[in-house]
Amino acid sequence: MTKKSNKIAALDTEYAKKKYVEFQQQQRQLIFRRRRLAAIFLGALVIFAVIGFQIFHDMQKMNTLNELKVEADTELRQLNEDVNQLNEDVTLLKDEDYVAKLARSKFFYSKDGEQVYPVPDSTTSNPTEGNDKTTSSTTAP
Repeated sequence: MTKKSNKIAALDTEYAKKKYVEFQQQQRQLIFRRRRLAAIFLGALVIFAVIGFQIFHDMQKMNTLNELKVEADTELRQLNEDVNQLNEDVTLLKDEDYVAKLARSKFFYSKDGEQVYPVPDSTTSNPTEGNDKTTSSTTAP
């Protein structure tokens, strides 16, 4: 096969040379604009990626802190319940009748002329709850 020859010839006139130089300058400006636009787009992409990563990191940190807050609130609620229970116990321990009943039930003490018979009770295991079902006392005649 034969090669096709270029049948278009360039004119060597001053006007043609001037237009060719203008065309090359426009092409350079177009390439410069495209590169500048690509650089701006790349810079914006990098900025958005950094901001997106920071937001993602902050969201994970916030979720962790929220979980810690829930745990701390639960622990605080439990501690408040414990403090309330201990305050009730302190109030009960200030009552002499309660302390006497507690000593008799826990350590099997008795008043003069009183006999203590231990009665097993499966419903309560803590004698500080105010129940005196663990002992039965009778007075001697």
